[in-house]
Amino acid sequence: MIISRTPFRLSFFGGGTDYPAWYLKEGGAVLSTSINKYCYITARYLPPFFNVRHRIVWSHIETVNHFNEILHPAVREGLAYMNFDPMKGLEIHHQGDLPARSGIGSSSSFSVGLFHALTALRGQMIGKKELAQKAIDFEQKILKETVGSQDQMAVTYGGLNRFTFQISGEIQREPISITDDRRDELQSRLLLFYLGSSRMSSDHAAKIVANVDKKAEQLRRMRSMVDEAVKILQSNAPIDEFGKLLNEAWQRKKEVSGANFNNEVDQAYTAARDAGALGGKLMGAGGTGFMYFFVPPEKQPKVIQALHRYLYVPFRFEQDGSAVIHYDANT
Repeated sequence: MIISRTPFRLSFFGGGTDYPAWYLKEGGAVLSTSINKYCYITARYLPPFFNVRHRIVWSHIETVNHFNEILHPAVREGLAYMNFDPMKGLEIHHQGDLPARSGIGSSSSFSVGLFHALTALRGQMIGKKELAQKAIDFEQKILKETVGSQDQMAVTYGGLNRFTFQISGEIQREPISITDDRRDELQSRLLLFYLGSSRMSSDHAAKIVANVDKKAEQLRRMRSMVDEAVKILQSNAPIDEFGKLLNEAWQRKKEVSGANFNNEVDQAYTAARDAGALGGKLMGAGGTGFMYFFVPPEKQPKVIQALHRYLYVPFRFEQDGSAVIHYDANT
């Protein structure tokens, strides 16, 4: 039995510039971190004592005899993509600390975790670069979803990173070196809330990608914010400058996303700002889901009270990225 554990992520700056439709022409960059909320994938060969060949457990429990009967698209297509023998029984379980389709990078965490677990099930190892690229290719070319290339990198590598997306298609990772005190200073000012109503990010993303040429100015500015944010973190500048930059990024994201922002999201952002938040971000392509806010410690009780109707989710940064946390070839 194999168990993979893959984190979810928070993106700070540069979102939107990681879509191939943009960065293959202009280049892009994203600053993000992984957090200690995880997607777990358990995989094993199903013993031959059952009256079905394959068992897939997610929000449904599927018992099927052929891969093409599997309802979960990533599992169905992933098993074929990895050339698994359809005659050899498999059991795959998914568990997540956070809900799917909520902007936290859950679909990419699933893909990365699935490939990590299935590779280990074969008794093989896979490097982080190969694992991330496999997940990117799978989501964009096999599932044909309108997704960027940041999430797969962020959850595979873990930690606080700048990812640069080259016109050539190459993706470079630069871990951001800051002191533990500076990291704690940033982390202690971030409050995460769940607004509910999960949605398909790729549907919203398709609208953004269709209009990237019309939003070139905003996307170039969002790309440049990555460098500014890194400079703030690596300098002695007041950490609140990071929060103020998030507020500018919020305005730019609204310009790019347009109608993808609904009244509830706007109202939550305004309420948090009125209560003392310096900035914030809606995770994912738009709509609803998770939002986080940058809030000075003394203002946090007031912000939490202002957003009492939503679920407050404490979290910590994590450094490991996707990992196989259990390997037993005999079960």
